[in-house]
Amino acid sequence: AASIFPVVRNLRFVCIIVILIAGLILQVSDENELTVDMAKVGLTQVPKDLPPRTEVLDISQNYISELQLSDISSLSGLKVLRLSHNRIQRLDFSVFKFNQDLEYLDLSHNQLQKISCYPIVGVKHLDLSFNDFDALPICTEFSNLTQLNFLGLSATKFQPLDLLPIAHLHLNCILLDLGGYYVKENESESLQILNTKSLHFVFHPESLFSVQVNISVNTLGCLQLTNIKLNDKNCQVFIKFLLELTRVPTLLNFTLKHIETTWKCLVRVFQFLWPKPVEYLNIYNLTIVESIKQEYFTYSETTLKALKIEHIKNQVFIYSQTALYTVFSEMNIMMLTISDTNFIHMLCPRAPSTFKFLNFTQNVFTDSVFQNCSTLVQLETLILQKNGLKNLYKVSLMTKNMSSLELLDVSWNSLESHRLEENCTWVESIVVLNLSSNTLTNLVFRCLPPKVKVLDLHNNRIMNIPKDVTHLEALQELNVAFNSLAHLPGCVSQPSADFFQSCQKIKSIKAGSNPFQCTCELRDFIQHLGQLPSEVVEGWPDAYKCDYPESYKGTPLKDFHVSPLSCNTGLLIVTIGAIVLVLAGTVTFLCLYLDLPWYLRMVCQWAQTRHRTRNVPLEELQRTLQFHAFISYSEHDSAWVKNELVPCLEKEDIQICLHERNFVPGKSIVENIINCIEKSYKSIFVLSPNFVQSEWCHYELYFAHHNLFHEGSSNLILILLEPIPPNSIPSKYHKLRALMTQRTYLEWPVEKSKRGLFWANIRAAFNMNLTLEIQIKKQPST
Repeated sequence: AASIFPVVRNLRFVCIIVILIAGLILQVSDENELTVDMAKVGLTQVPKDLPPRTEVLDISQNYISELQLSDISSLSGLKVLRLSHNRIQRLDFSVFKFNQDLEYLDLSHNQLQKISCYPIVGVKHLDLSFNDFDALPICTEFSNLTQLNFLGLSATKFQPLDLLPIAHLHLNCILLDLGGYYVKENESESLQILNTKSLHFVFHPESLFSVQVNISVNTLGCLQLTNIKLNDKNCQVFIKFLLELTRVPTLLNFTLKHIETTWKCLVRVFQFLWPKPVEYLNIYNLTIVESIKQEYFTYSETTLKALKIEHIKNQVFIYSQTALYTVFSEMNIMMLTISDTNFIHMLCPRAPSTFKFLNFTQNVFTDSVFQNCSTLVQLETLILQKNGLKNLYKVSLMTKNMSSLELLDVSWNSLESHRLEENCTWVESIVVLNLSSNTLTNLVFRCLPPKVKVLDLHNNRIMNIPKDVTHLEALQELNVAFNSLAHLPGCVSQPSADFFQSCQKIKSIKAGSNPFQCTCELRDFIQHLGQLPSEVVEGWPDAYKCDYPESYKGTPLKDFHVSPLSCNTGLLIVTIGAIVLVLAGTVTFLCLYLDLPWYLRMVCQWAQTRHRTRNVPLEELQRTLQFHAFISYSEHDSAWVKNELVPCLEKEDIQICLHERNFVPGKSIVENIINCIEKSYKSIFVLSPNFVQSEWCHYELYFAHHNLFHEGSSNLILILLEPIPPNSIPSKYHKLRALMTQRTYLEWPVEKSKRGLFWANIRAAFNMNLTLEIQIKKQPST
């Protein structure tokens, strides 16, 4: 019996859990029944089996032609009903008499011609637009819709008192669809819309603008016009339509959407709006037709603060760019946005400008924009996203005279930092700089504004962050996510006792989605993470994962664990010495840290060379020379060797030995290297950071320096293609260290003006009268 009680208790616990889960499922099921989405399912009538508790019903974009009382009478809790894009022609509002909670009713884009009214006092959103009404469908019962915020209507003609029933209502927005509006000849209609904050007109998308209605609104704050088609003839009709609407002193926002116009008419519209109370003018999807010529524009005093134009389609292909750009560059406003166009340039204002904000996203600007521009002295924000910028130095030079510039966004361009030949010249006022989504490398840290606080470098080609990044003393936020970082910056990856001294002003860093190498350094970072404020490393821990070694690939950094023994060399050696023989430990130490196998291979190959040449007379060896020079270089520097060095030497009849054309197939690489060095009068070594990383280059340097029959002579010519930091040369390559300190090497000058002296030194090193010293055989290249 004692053994049964635990089983019973366990069964009771399981039953309780099952009941709770079942109750949760039922609750979730009931909640899901509150919203029913049956849009785009091909319905021809309202379904009869709708859940009675439905609160939101979407049956739009179907083929329903009729709405009856029985369709929705059982849905007493219905709050939202979407019936747009169906085929309803007639509607009696009494079908909603049992839906007392109905707040949102969308009947737009149907075929309604007539409605029968019934009071539905709780409605806040009523949309009857884009239907087939002749007159505005306003019922006297609408006067009781005291909670109404939005009203959408359609009409082909107006009567002055059409909106009288709702004159006392305070609406947020009225939408008037005038796509079917027709003009009565020689007759102008009047329509008074008393109280609304926002008014939106939609006209026929293909017809020239011809609406002749005088519309007055008392409290209008926002006006939007959609589908405007203008030419030089009907331009005045459009301006007359705007005349009454723009007299309202409260009108601050004016939007034009889908507008096709001539350049002349567009400038006339700008001129008309300039003295009006409008503060924000927005134009979306603008198409310019016919021609673009110089237009006179008077920049009088204006209340306009911001002009935004997005997506300009220019159907005029031959025009004066000055005529187009001048109108915008000389505007006396604070904010200008021109985005998603085919503009290739923007003029610098002729006089000190009032611009504080400029946004030219997604154009085709080049590095020449705003160069030597000294009139944008008030500019605070400049956005040049998604353009054709390439030279980071020119971008910095562009900002030189923008003394108030604080934010610069040049993301999503083609900016490079591979060839920063000059010092960058940034204006010191920049505090926010976005250089993300370019092709920048580590060199970008040599070209940054000195007082930048927020720096975004994500999605570039940065492999490491130099330690001297701390010279950016004001830096607070750094985003280097989506680069090629193998380690975090020094001040973050090793946040020991000196963290707050080395990076004391950095408040946050975002470096996720990089190929981190999970080594002992990152182990230290994880251990010390608790010392950092939680907001310092953004995206931790989800965006930080190991990429190397392969055994840890995909492992979150927080789950990376290695034993202290494997990260402590001294402790490792002591442990191995206590367990294994001292000799085995010593051999292991030599192999791991002094690269004994490499030296053994080198000594072996060198000994074989000495033995092979010991008994051969020097004169006989000299007679076997076939080349003036053997060139050793890294494959990464092959472009410079083949395009610069080799053509220049061969132009002077100097015979060159290159591994790709003179190595004999079938022989080993080492044997080919020895043969080429033996058959060459001199050996040229092209030194660079890439050379340091090539083991074969060091083989060639080793054998050339120990060439028996030229030992002690000046048979080595060293060319320094790129600077090599001394600490980057591995200790095992001490021969290269010694040669660079003992021998004079030729430096490849960056400045083109100095390259003549470089080539003269090369020719002097060869002492061109070679035939007096040695007879070199002419042999065609293979």
